[in-house]
Amino acid sequence: MTQPTDTANPLDAAAAALSQEAEGAGLSEEQYRRKMQRRQEVQQQRIADRNVEKGLVIINTGNGKGKTTAALGMVLRSLGHGYRVAIVQFIKGAWEPAEKAVLERFGDQLSFHAMGEGFTWDTQDRDRDTQTAQTAWETALSYIRNPEYKTVLLDEVNIALKHGFLSVDQVVTGLAEKPEMTHVILTGRGAPQALIDQADLVTEMTLVKHPFREQGIKAQPGIEF
Repeated sequence: MTQPTDTANPLDAAAAALSQEAEGAGLSEEQYRRKMQRRQEVQQQRIADRNVEKGLVIINTGNGKGKTTAALGMVLRSLGHGYRVAIVQFIKGAWEPAEKAVLERFGDQLSFHAMGEGFTWDTQDRDRDTQTAQTAWETALSYIRNPEYKTVLLDEVNIALKHGFLSVDQVVTGLAEKPEMTHVILTGRGAPQALIDQADLVTEMTLVKHPFREQGIKAQPGIEF
C-alpha cells in the first residue's frame, strides 16, 4: 500500500513538533504549560483553516483485526445524528452477526443487507460467489446513488475485488456516482491501489498478535461475531 507523504503545511509540522517536545523528559511545569498553550493555539488555527465539508470515501484495510468494527463505529455515529445508513455485506452474510441484531433496532433509519454466503472456502463455487457479489454490488449502488443515505458501508468488498468477483473499474466508477455529501466506507484486506488513490481516508490495520494463530483460540461471541 502506498504510504502517505509528509505534509508541507507548516501548522501541521508545528503541531507535531510541539507535541513531541511536550512528551520529552525534563520540562518544568511552566515549560510544559507554555508548550501546551502554544499547541492549543496552533490546533485552533488548524481547525479554523479546515473549513471544507464533503462526503468521504473511506477504506479500512490491512491484515489486522478491526476493519469492520471500526466501520461500524462510524455507522453508529451516523445513526446517532439521525442520518439514514445502509450496510451491504459481501462475504460474511452467512454468519448473521450480532451487529445486525443490534442495528436492526434503528428500524427504517438503517438498511442492512447480509448478502454474502460465507467464506470462499465454505461456498467452493466461484460462479455462485461471483453472482452473489454482483447482486450485492447492484444493491450497494442503489444506496450509493441515493442522496437520502448519508453513510453506506460496503463490508468486505475488498475481498470480493481480490477474488475477482467484482472488477476494480466497477467500484471506482460506482463511487464516482455518489452524491457530494455521501460517505462510503469500504472494508477488507488487500484494498487495490486504484481505490486507495480515490479514497479520502485510508487506514491500514496491522496484525501484531492474534489469539487464533498464536494460541489456537476459536472465534468468540462478542469479539469476532
